[in-house]
Amino acid sequence: MTKKEKVLEIRSIFDSVYPDVKCSLDYTTPLEMLIATQLSAQCTDARVNIVTKDLFKRYKSAEDYAGADILELQELIRSAGFYKNKSKNIIACCRRIADVYGGIVPDTMEELLTLPGVGRKTANLVLGDIYHKPAIVVDTHCIRLTNRIGLVSSKDPVKIEFALKKIIPDDYQLRFCHQLVNHGRVRCTARKPDCDCCEIRALCKQTGV
Repeated sequence: MTKKEKVLEIRSIFDSVYPDVKCSLDYTTPLEMLIATQLSAQCTDARVNIVTKDLFKRYKSAEDYAGADILELQELIRSAGFYKNKSKNIIACCRRIADVYGGIVPDTMEELLTLPGVGRKTANLVLGDIYHKPAIVVDTHCIRLTNRIGLVSSKDPVKIEFALKKIIPDDYQLRFCHQLVNHGRVRCTARKPDCDCCEIRALCKQTGV
């Protein structure tokens, strides 16, 4: 079985087991998605969603963040961790969005990567969830599961992203990444994967026959 064929088999199973997956961050606008994703670095999505309840009431636009008092912003996001660096990046990021992109979050990888604090993971999440473009979001679940399954053999996020783009259909890329998050939480956990109950056990490099 080729890797492309394996992906199609996994897709048929995952679409049945995890039919309604979506990003677990709360947001209503592209800017909110971008800010929430930046806050999620080294922080749980559940904690970020608590932080952004008040944050998104205080700041509505890129201009609001660009003109924010950094100490006030730090206090609002303190519990998300690394709050000093995150607040600095958020303000700088939004200044660029306001000054260069007219307050609109850009919709290309090249432009998103010019924003302070935005890497490929964040950019892909924005491109996929906001602009509905093909996107591979390489997070810890993606790295762990795609290696265990046998779709990739690397720990490098960029190498994984480009390797998966070659074998996953465009219309399935983002959904697959969200499904991996669900499967990584429910079945294929980091320390004690539940291989006996795994729905894709037969397709996994570690457990398949």
